[in-house]
Amino acid sequence: MTLCPIAMAVGCSKCPAFSVCPLKTVIGDQPKAKDAPPKAAQTKKKP
Repeated sequence: MTLCPIAMAVGCSKCPAFSVCPLKTVIGDQPKAKDAPPKAAQTKKKP
């Protein structure tokens, strides 16, 4: 559930405090580590 007013307006990633926010997975819109897909799968490119 998104409770942060900045996350509701523009999203966590556009917040100026995103890099230091300890609550982005609690009150923000970022998925928890176990819910997020692995980064390797996201960055793979076809040759």
